[in-house]
Amino acid sequence: MDNKQQQGQQLQIDIKPEIAQGVYSNFAIISHSHAEFIVDLASTLPGTPKAQVVSRVVLAPEHAKRLALALQDNIMRYEQEFGKIQLENPKNAPVPPRTANPFGNGGEA
Repeated sequence: MDNKQQQGQQLQIDIKPEIAQGVYSNFAIISHSHAEFIVDLASTLPGTPKAQVVSRVVLAPEHAKRLALALQDNIMRYEQEFGKIQLENPKNAPVPPRTANPFGNGGEA
């Protein structure tokens, strides 16, 4: 198939109703090996010591990079429309935490 034929085709995407509802996540853990990235999305409440993983996505490194670039592009467009997203810096830490947890580290050191 030549490049013109590929550009003219659109990918059809189906989504099951239970997936379309989505899941709420306010905590993310990202890990990787040489072959894949694992993104665990979890939900946690203030004062609770345990987060519940609600979804896990396993990505090839190339797809993880594409996802990061797509998120970066969407965040830029969001901020142009709605204003800058402010991140809190818990305890004036010089480096933000490596997990996406809005409630700090749950009492762990």
